[in-house]
Amino acid sequence: MSAYRAYEVTGTGDFAFVERDLTEPLPGQVRIRVEACGVCHSDALAVGGLLRPDAASPIVPGHEIVGVIDAVGAGVTAWHPGDRVGVGFLNGHCGECESCRRGDFVNCAAQPLTGTTVDGGYAEVAFARASGLVRIPDGLDPVDAAPLLCAGLTVFKALLQSDARPGALVAVHGIGGLGHLAVQHASKLGFRVAAIARGTAKAELAAELGADHYIDATAEDAAAALRELGAAAAIIATAADSPSVGPLVAGLAPRGRMIVVGAGSEPIPVSSTDLIFGTRTIAGSLTGTSVENEDNLVFSLRQGIRSRNEVLPLAEAPKAFERMMSGQARFRVVLDVRSR
Repeated sequence: MSAYRAYEVTGTGDFAFVERDLTEPLPGQVRIRVEACGVCHSDALAVGGLLRPDAASPIVPGHEIVGVIDAVGAGVTAWHPGDRVGVGFLNGHCGECESCRRGDFVNCAAQPLTGTTVDGGYAEVAFARASGLVRIPDGLDPVDAAPLLCAGLTVFKALLQSDARPGALVAVHGIGGLGHLAVQHASKLGFRVAAIARGTAKAELAAELGADHYIDATAEDAAAALRELGAAAAIIATAADSPSVGPLVAGLAPRGRMIVVGAGSEPIPVSSTDLIFGTRTIAGSLTGTSVENEDNLVFSLRQGIRSRNEVLPLAEAPKAFERMMSGQARFRVVLDVRSR
């Protein structure tokens, strides 16, 4: 195999199905034969040409990559051809910047972003730094594993950052691509879970995923409903609807934490009184490290946590992206690169 197929995009949002020459991995990198790649809302950063100095240069989107190593670059000793691996949004920390020296690998100042600043997984082949690799446990199918590498890790890490004790009330705002995984993780971590969504259409699903309570935000004041349940130790805000997030702070218990993982384009309106009286906190959470992602995958496998996926072949990547962006997907879209 001297070439591979990939979908490139430019800042104009146009997809092009191309054939690329197969190259060797750079020092410190591995080359991966992609088996599956999740389609995430953050792929819009690549399609829109954001976060890159030259938005007109083509790039391959996709940062929920699962595959098999087929070549390693110079200096790579812990990974070998044949290893099953994943790559998430973070393509590997540098190990040398101040954040890395302090052990804060997520905020590495020189970390490539998979499928955003470097080529990703809408392709038959992908490359990654060895420091960004995640071991895929036996028994986890590539299509099942792919969404867990980003969406799953994001909510898993947010829940761990909440510092809520087992048995405490934890609310999940939004039951979509992130939220349907957050409910499962929260339930399996031993929390009492309240799912918050608009309307009643997702009430039955939320209960099936492990929610103990369902709050219809169109029919009642969600913050008041949380207080009636005893107030939430944590709220995981997964919906990218900033105006609806701020008022939920009033539903937090004293010293409760809201962890925001849904990237909305508008400011979050919040009352300073709700923050001060109760010593409440709002924090953002991006993702986790590669080894934390391994914890996430093992936990998900053992606890039966799975994403609800719509699966399409690589050749239909533009359709998959549009399906995800439309909000119609239930609940993630995954490219099965093995299928033609």
